[in-house]
Amino acid sequence: MYLAMMSYSSEMEITMRRIFSALIILIAMSFSVQAMNLQDAKQAGLVGEQVNGYLGAVKPSNEVNTLVKTVNNKRKAKYQGLATKHNITVKSVAARAAKKAMSMTVKGQFIESSPGRWKQK
Repeated sequence: MYLAMMSYSSEMEITMRRIFSALIILIAMSFSVQAMNLQDAKQAGLVGEQVNGYLGAVKPSNEVNTLVKTVNNKRKAKYQGLATKHNITVKSVAARAAKKAMSMTVKGQFIESSPGRWKQK
C-alpha cells in the first residue's frame, strides 16, 4: 500500500509540474504578444504609417489595435505639445509628421497610399 501511495504521489507531482510548465508557457506567450513593439509590428506587416500622421492597423487584431491606440495616443500628445509651442494646428503638425514617418519607412513595410489603402514601400 505504501508503494502504491508513493506511485500515486509521484504521478500527481509529475502532472502538477506539467500543468505548471504549461501555465508558464502560456503566460510567457501572452506577455510576448502584449509586449509587441512598434518596430516588430511594422516588420511583420501588421501596422503602417497613415497619411494623417498616425499609425494604422494593416492586419487588425486585439493586440495590434492596442498597440496602435497606445502609439497614437502618444503621438497625439506630442503633436499637441508641438502645435501649442509653435502656435500652429495639430493637423499641420500631424501632416508634417506623416511625411517624415513615410520617408523613414523601410522598404517592405506598409504606408497608406490614400485613406484606407495600404501598399508596401
